[in-house]
Amino acid sequence: MNSATNLMPAVVILDPAAGVLGRAIADATGGELHGPAGRVQADHGFAQATAHLAELFLAGRPIIGICAAGILIRSVAACLSDKLAEPPVIAVSADGQHVVPLLGGHRGANQLSADVAAALGGTAVVTTAGDIRLGLALDAPPPGWVLANPADAKGVMGRLIAGGTARVAGEWPFAPAAPPAEGDDVVLAATERPLEGGPTVLVYHPQRLVIGIGAARNCPTEELEQLLGDALADAELAVGAVACIATIDLKADERAILDVADRLGLPVRLFDAAALERETPRLANPSDIVFREVGCHGVAEAAALAMTGADGELVVAKQKSANATVAIARAPQPVDPMSAGRGLGHVHVIGIGPGMADWRTPEAGRLIAAADEVVGYDLYLDLVDALVPAAKRTAFPLGQETERCAYALEQAGRGRTVALISSGDAGIYAMAALVEELVADGQVSDAASRVGITVSPGISALQAAAARVGAPLGHDFCTISLSDLLTPWAAIEGRVRAAADGDFVVAFYNPVSRRRRHQLADAKTILLEQRPGDTPVVLASNLGRVDENVRVTTLAELRVDDVDMLTLVLVGASSSRTHVMQGRTRVFTPRGYAAKRPLEG
Repeated sequence: MNSATNLMPAVVILDPAAGVLGRAIADATGGELHGPAGRVQADHGFAQATAHLAELFLAGRPIIGICAAGILIRSVAACLSDKLAEPPVIAVSADGQHVVPLLGGHRGANQLSADVAAALGGTAVVTTAGDIRLGLALDAPPPGWVLANPADAKGVMGRLIAGGTARVAGEWPFAPAAPPAEGDDVVLAATERPLEGGPTVLVYHPQRLVIGIGAARNCPTEELEQLLGDALADAELAVGAVACIATIDLKADERAILDVADRLGLPVRLFDAAALERETPRLANPSDIVFREVGCHGVAEAAALAMTGADGELVVAKQKSANATVAIARAPQPVDPMSAGRGLGHVHVIGIGPGMADWRTPEAGRLIAAADEVVGYDLYLDLVDALVPAAKRTAFPLGQETERCAYALEQAGRGRTVALISSGDAGIYAMAALVEELVADGQVSDAASRVGITVSPGISALQAAAARVGAPLGHDFCTISLSDLLTPWAAIEGRVRAAADGDFVVAFYNPVSRRRRHQLADAKTILLEQRPGDTPVVLASNLGRVDENVRVTTLAELRVDDVDMLTLVLVGASSSRTHVMQGRTRVFTPRGYAAKRPLEG
């Protein structure tokens, strides 16, 4: 698996002849094989290669294509924006002898190419100037090391590529690779102390430090920031040398800790009271008061030591303010934040749109691809199949919405990042409200109630249906679900009457089912009392999918038998109109701009 992105590589083949080579690369890199559906045996099938490659790229997946480099370049060209964020894109020749990193050279593509070439007995054709001239990429330090200011790398590397020399100050991060030619043109400094870089000084920080934090409930963020800043400054330690923040699991939802971690760009690791109590013999300031409150004799010192391991040592003992404590520990080697404790846990409730990848936001794709686990109804998981390795999928049948949301929250409570999938928009008749309700009503465990929740919007069926026929939502509109499984019919009927009285465009979700047939007919009757029979009605089903069907009829001609449970029914207002263009009926609801136009004369 690629270390720079931590996402599973997608090995893409375009014809059966590349199948054996593709499988060998997938096995060597821990990746998955992607190929044309129905033509090759692969882990994931796709219908259209260029669209599939673009989708993978936007989701941040490393791409290894056994094809011409031009195919890969043209497929992702429109997606290019930030070279510091783009995932690796690698072209492999059909005979496996040449492996060319095209994009993401310093985000893992060069190393991944070398790994592929080694597995195949081929050659990695690296074209990055720094790698060729220096034999390494100074702007891509090894794991556990960071640049104090990445912008300094350009000037320093430019001088070295032009033949300049370097003086290494402190530890050399790239061992066993040799440093550049020795001299004084530039300085390559490695230190855990604050040091200003520049066009001739490149500063690296080894991330061996861990900040332990304890905080009273509702501690002000500014107070914690001041305490931590003073502790780092007094000890002459750089924030860049800090690998992570550690604390007790009871503080997984403490706003001040979350804010400080976010502003510093540091992950948070959590330990339970029992794990922290085991660190008591090493504490500089054990406290019986803390033990009575949370079950361990210290939080800040104990968390920092627990994260740095048995060989870690305190370099800053507990510092206190009115509502917070901080301590700093150092490990002998760079700290992998994933090596101890658990993460904060997060549920991303994601709307994937009506179905097709073009209508899915790049954010949704990235969150799905990066999740530890992807949870949803089988059909919805199938719609994002290209982004989700089989091992990450957890499917629930239709009707188990509560179980689905509770499961996602509980998995996040174990420190996992979970993507909970909804079609359309996750906040419109979907899972976002249920997730919030379960937490608000105390229907999940304490750990699950402290996780982060993000709602990622998607294109709703309402928007997609309207876009297919023109602009029926050009003026005020509302949505009403006709399902009375969770809402009494009397309440639904009252809403339909209110929409009719207000002359809203109305989108009906869940219009019918096998057993629910009268609701749509009753809604039609109510609307006909307030608007004419020729009011346009849009019937849209399977939007964005191969069997999409969008029809325009009128309110008078609307028949329940023309609608199924996958159909969205969009009824115009009394002002909604139709016209024909290129042989197709278009629907729009005027906003009123025409009345503002000056009369000609």
